[in-house]
Amino acid sequence: MSRYTGPSWKRSRRLGISLSGTGKELARRSYAPGQHGPNQRGRLSEYGTQLHEKQKLRWMFGLNERQFRTLFARAGKIREGQHGTNFMILLERRLDNVVYRLGLATTREQARQLVNHGHITVDGKRVDIPSYEVKVGQTISLKEKSKNLQQVKDALEAVASRPSFVSFDEDKMEGQLVRFPERDEMEPEIDEALVVEYYNKLL
Repeated sequence: MSRYTGPSWKRSRRLGISLSGTGKELARRSYAPGQHGPNQRGRLSEYGTQLHEKQKLRWMFGLNERQFRTLFARAGKIREGQHGTNFMILLERRLDNVVYRLGLATTREQARQLVNHGHITVDGKRVDIPSYEVKVGQTISLKEKSKNLQQVKDALEAVASRPSFVSFDEDKMEGQLVRFPERDEMEPEIDEALVVEYYNKLL
């Protein structure tokens, strides 16, 4: 399945959430796109609500449907914890997301580009696979030549805070996933139970 290449801001407005995490998409127009704008009517059905929540989470992390569903199935095989929470932890452990959480990029999309273009190393070895699953304690860094990238410098300057499940050394420009995140440290706008309900109906 090909990746969506349409207007990302319209998707954010349609879902009512900033998919980039910057909030810029909703700053000027917080209502859905379209001819009727803020006056659009209609309530979502139960299925529509579940689909809406699933799309929010999938587009937030930038996965296609096949990748998303495969990861969801993996989360269901983890014996400890709840399915939805385990699923979100697996999403958080993706290399592109950890790069974003460390503040090396301002958005997950930008973080994915850094990984794809070979700028990121894991324990000293270059990894260019955004879906690489980061383990606790692994060191995420930039290639030496990539530490002078202006977009990385700008991203680091814009960091206000980092979640407590990652650590970052400003001098070395490297960080780690120090532990798995707790549910209240992950996306508060997402109701993962609705995502679980959506896929359970399809199985």
